[in-house]
Amino acid sequence: MLAVNPMDSASVLAAFGALGVLVVVFAESGLLVVGFFLPGDTLLFPAGVLCAGSAQQPPRLALWQVLLCAAVGAVAGGQVGYLIGRHGGRALLARTSGDRVRHAVTRAERLLARYGYGKALVIGRFVPLLRTVLHPVAGALGVPARPFTLWQTVGGVLWSQTLVLAGYTLGASVPHIDDYLLPLVAVVVVVSLLPLLPEALRARRKRRDSSD
Repeated sequence: MLAVNPMDSASVLAAFGALGVLVVVFAESGLLVVGFFLPGDTLLFPAGVLCAGSAQQPPRLALWQVLLCAAVGAVAGGQVGYLIGRHGGRALLARTSGDRVRHAVTRAERLLARYGYGKALVIGRFVPLLRTVLHPVAGALGVPARPFTLWQTVGGVLWSQTLVLAGYTLGASVPHIDDYLLPLVAVVVVVSLLPLLPEALRARRKRRDSSD
């Protein structure tokens, strides 16, 4: 029996290849709490690396399949998340447990209010945790279906294709880079968390000011 850890990108890619990319990206793009525990950035980038072959080793994944599955998973997951929020509403979001989920919901609401539908749905795709709740929040807030579909598709395609192609470019440029997938995943995690840094600093400054 094949044991697969859905939170481990290497395990998912080894077991399911491009299909695993589709399923995980779909879940991470809108299935609320489930998506919080699944790799997104840390799956797409290594998948791109494994699409690059060398003189010594052929590609382990087909680039066109990974690109297609990543795009389909991102866009379909975003739409399902929107429908969950639209039909479940704020009551569903209020029932979600965990401080991380509630905090991400609040950030998603602020992002939509500050930047509007287009910018928020594109920017939010590139922020971990936020992209999982952004689409249900948009549905719960009553964002119109047509602009939502347009901009979440733009954001989903940009995010998914950029990460896969970045991994592919690195894999094609650096020999045996796939031997260092674990350190690469760690780098991707750090880079993907950078958008959260300014807000974390503001929150820390606010807490310090309030305690003075």
